[in-house]
Amino acid sequence: MTLLISGLGVAAFMALGLPLPWLLGPLLGCLIAALFGVRLQGAPKSSQVMRTILGVAVGATITPALFAQMGTLIWTLALMPPLVICVGAVGYPLFRKGFGFDHPTAFYASMPGGLQDMLLFGEEAGGDVRALSLIHATRVLIVVMVLPFMFAYLYDVDMNQPVGEPFLSVPWTQLLILAAAGIIGWRIAAALGLFGASLLGPLFFTAALSLVGFIQHRPPAEAIQAAQFFIGFTIGVKYAGISWRELRVDVTAGVVFSVLSLCISAVFAAVVIRLGWLPFTESVLAFSPGGQAEMAIVALVAGADAAVVVAHHLVRIVFVIIGAPLVNRWFG
Repeated sequence: MTLLISGLGVAAFMALGLPLPWLLGPLLGCLIAALFGVRLQGAPKSSQVMRTILGVAVGATITPALFAQMGTLIWTLALMPPLVICVGAVGYPLFRKGFGFDHPTAFYASMPGGLQDMLLFGEEAGGDVRALSLIHATRVLIVVMVLPFMFAYLYDVDMNQPVGEPFLSVPWTQLLILAAAGIIGWRIAAALGLFGASLLGPLFFTAALSLVGFIQHRPPAEAIQAAQFFIGFTIGVKYAGISWRELRVDVTAGVVFSVLSLCISAVFAAVVIRLGWLPFTESVLAFSPGGQAEMAIVALVAGADAAVVVAHHLVRIVFVIIGAPLVNRWFG
């Protein structure tokens, strides 16, 4: 049922000529079905594999040209911790006083980190895991829905750029190397206990192979479309079984927080654009409070430098993972 609804979502987006049909079609289709009480189910193992494909795709874009930008990127990357602090400073009182959540739930709901990490920290601190899941899913949902439409209809960014070559156009030797890089990178990262191992492990390993010249191609377009499809419906199914109270409180809180977070991100992006440190699309995507995987997909489709975008989100998430538990303990 979940796959059928997701496929119908893709078909509807394609028929209407809307941006990112393979990502937003399944996402919106499953969201609507969940709100109507349809029983849905995710595919966590398959989704992990799809994140690996995405990690390989981003890693393949990392070339020596990226390091030529380091003089500027140092300054933009340094803005990520202040961004997290500003978002948290706005989000915590919103959740704590505005919506009445307890301290651990309010604190980890206001941290713009990875979904799984914030759920783990929140659960350990005694927070409401279901509320945290809905709030962070709503944050990612709002960001992923708003940015492609904003790019396409307000700023005339081409959101239909090819994300890769057709399967039959990629040499079989490159396909084997790309597959091996994904599997080996994932296994190494998992063995080291790296957060986001299925995405970041393949990304780093593929980047190393790309820098020494072993990789000259991204994964085929069909593989990246499949990754969009699975990541899209994974967000949508998080709303399965939602109650009216959760919709009224948790999702509403997530929507308000997402809008405020986007406004704060827009200020940081505007400063970076004004100073000429990054182009418009990269600036907006780098400072948006979305998930790594989702922002990487949007960057690939928009023709932006996905490596630059992911680097900023990596710094953001590392800062949240290291700093959030310490700050929460200090507050406690």
